[in-house]
Amino acid sequence: MSVTESGAQSGPTALRIILGAHLRRMREAGGITRSDAGWEIRSSESKVSRMELGRVGFKERDVRDLLTLYGVDDGEERERLLALARQANNPGWWHRFGDVLPSWFQSYLGLESAAQLIRTYELQFVPGLLQTPEYVRAVVQLGRGLLPAEEVERRVSLRVNRQEILQRATPVRLWAVVDESVLRRPIGGLKTMRVQLEALIEASHLPNVTLQVMPFDSGGHAATGGAYSILRFPEQDLPDIVYIEHLTSALYLDKLEDLDQYTATMEALCVAAPPPSKTRDKLAAILHDFT
Repeated sequence: MSVTESGAQSGPTALRIILGAHLRRMREAGGITRSDAGWEIRSSESKVSRMELGRVGFKERDVRDLLTLYGVDDGEERERLLALARQANNPGWWHRFGDVLPSWFQSYLGLESAAQLIRTYELQFVPGLLQTPEYVRAVVQLGRGLLPAEEVERRVSLRVNRQEILQRATPVRLWAVVDESVLRRPIGGLKTMRVQLEALIEASHLPNVTLQVMPFDSGGHAATGGAYSILRFPEQDLPDIVYIEHLTSALYLDKLEDLDQYTATMEALCVAAPPPSKTRDKLAAILHDFT
């Protein structure tokens, strides 16, 4: 599968990362510094760095000039990479939710829509991809006072749109480990939690969803640092990415040493929690307590 063919399924964020990685490899192969590359496109070293990390959009003229600087004179190869740059500038579906979407979260949505596998550990809320609309309504209003009804519904629609990746033709695989406290915290009230627990039981039947519950009686465990997710992509050009969300920002980690540490911790969590085959019984027991 070519870069453009695989990328067409991946969304603009993944495309930018793929193209940026190509440009970085070509620059390094030619022994060209970021400073020299920045001079070539009438910009700065930091701009080239952001381009190579896929953190900014690409001007077609800049990509064309860089390809010339890097000695790419094959017409077919140039057009393939320029086409990739054009695709990478197309806004994702989430662009229309910009009024309720923090800029730092838009990058995650691009990665989420491109992912093949998402592994997540949650200790505060039900994973976003598994939240019911009523649960979402309760969560988005926490700490925000009384939001206008229209804004609440916009945020609910955004979350529901995200969940479509679980149902698409080639669905993302979701493996979630959820702390028991998440399931016993009555976000939105008892009725909302009952519906949410029923939805989790239903989701556990999906072939692409694996759900484990970390019970209270498990004692301590490896993920002392808090909730996080690991995203894996079908494209070989894209490394795994660890996503850690904060109140007003997020961290995106892709260095090998970070990936190794967080992956090992996720593996330890999956081993420490009861197996997925026990999850529905646990959810049913908690649901009974809410009833």
